[in-house]
Formats: sequence, C-alpha cells, structure tokens
Amino acid sequence: MLILLAEMGSGKRMSGYKFKCKDTGMKCDFEIKGASSKDEVMQEAAAHAKFAHKMDTIPPEMATKVSAAIKD
Repeated sequence: MLILLAEMGSGKRMSGYKFKCKDTGMKCDFEIKGASSKDEVMQEAAAHAKFAHKMDTIPPEMATKVSAAIKD
C-alpha cells in the first residue's frame, strides 16, 4: 500500500520506503510513505515533480538528491 501525503499526523509508523520532498531542498511538504521499492518512490516522486513543481523531466542532480532522500 502506498500513501502519498502533503501532511499526516496520525503518528503511526508505516513500513516500506519513505520520501520527503523537503529533504531535497525544496520548500514542499509532500511525502511518500509505504512504497514497496525505491523504484516506486522514484516514479511517484517524478510524477509529483511534474505536477507540483512543473518539471517536465527530472535533472540528474535532482534525481541524485531524491535517491539520497529515500529512507527505508
């Protein structure tokens, strides 16, 4: 199960991979929690970047930041 969030305050710990957009240096509260793989996080983060940050493609330096910000 994948949960995409702008903000979540339940306090429950979810398993799976996690990502916070703000961990890449963006001023953004978007989060991904419960992803089953890093690839899934990268795909969802790319979709978020396109929609929320108007990035048609993800520059290599941003992809590196996103990859480094993924937690398990």
